[in-house]
Amino acid sequence: MNRSLILTELFLPTKGGTAVWAAEVYKRLGGKEIHIITAAVPDAPAIDATHPNNIHRINLKRITWLRPESLAMYIRFFFKALTLTLTQRFDVIHAFRALPEGLTAWAVARITLSPVVIYAHGEELTTWGFGSKYKAMRFALRHADQIIANSEHTRNTLLKMDIDATRITIIYPGVDISVFKPELDTTGLRESLGIGNDEKLVFSVGRLSRRKGFDQMIRAVAQLLAEDISLKYVIAGIGEDADYLDGLILEHNLQAIVYRIGAVKDADLPRWMNTCDVFAMPNREINGDNEGFGMVFIEAAACGKPSLAGDAGGTGSAVIHGITGIRIDGTSVMAVANGLRTLLTQDNLATTLGQHALDRVKSEFSWERVADKTDKLNDRLRK
Repeated sequence: MNRSLILTELFLPTKGGTAVWAAEVYKRLGGKEIHIITAAVPDAPAIDATHPNNIHRINLKRITWLRPESLAMYIRFFFKALTLTLTQRFDVIHAFRALPEGLTAWAVARITLSPVVIYAHGEELTTWGFGSKYKAMRFALRHADQIIANSEHTRNTLLKMDIDATRITIIYPGVDISVFKPELDTTGLRESLGIGNDEKLVFSVGRLSRRKGFDQMIRAVAQLLAEDISLKYVIAGIGEDADYLDGLILEHNLQAIVYRIGAVKDADLPRWMNTCDVFAMPNREINGDNEGFGMVFIEAAACGKPSLAGDAGGTGSAVIHGITGIRIDGTSVMAVANGLRTLLTQDNLATTLGQHALDRVKSEFSWERVADKTDKLNDRLRK
């Protein structure tokens, strides 16, 4: 069994795919011999009390008057990681991002001679420009013993940064197939919005940011309604585009068609995935910012639903075009509308895509499968 140190700023109860990944994988790899250093956040004690790994919470807040603002974060990460590594003698250090975790892990490894694994998620590789932050990230990645890329797209981006291909391992993120599964009780969800059980429902969830494509979805819904295709559209999530999306809904007079419901409870997300007919997130790249993978597509697939995805970024690893869903050009409203029309009007196709998506998740994307791949990577580093 591998004794591992995990550095991750993001961990439950913080929302997001990275936080879930860190919490789900390592509890399947061991117990108290795995130590996780993460941020002290509200409601953390409830998570830590039931999590099987050793969780160490530290203050990782940025200090605005420092230059850089994150300097204190690096210092706190470093000293906590160094202390634990000297006393626990870990087999490997995992860093969930290149910055700040990966650079800190490299510094600790220089002292303790520990192998370092850094996760690459995709969007950070293309949105940090080419200044000092990018150079520090590239330095950390080039000095890692192994890099876990979450998709083929992320791997290709790393190769363009002159990262040695032999040090890159693709491990897709996973999903809890005991939570996200078909045939859950969805009573009350449609009813809460006045949506009939016989009405076609499209569902989206994610941070309300422009690259997710929810604005394009609203425009596409308006186009399909003009073609007399009946549907309802529900958007879950919070973010900077909330007012912008509300304005689009008003502009297209879709108040009775498009519902923006804000954040949803964790227990309700699988239920929304079950009650919809199609899951949609037609992502696009904006100023280098794109979707590194798209865990929500896998969550929808685990519920047996077909997905409409954009063709930018790493979504090709999450949604196989024509097999588990449809990928389209997210910059084109016409393309989004065409893909949505296909999934809503060709019921046999939608059912087949959803079944293929479910089968693929069961074989490739359970957290147990992800944990097994991670464990085998650790074993290679020990040899």
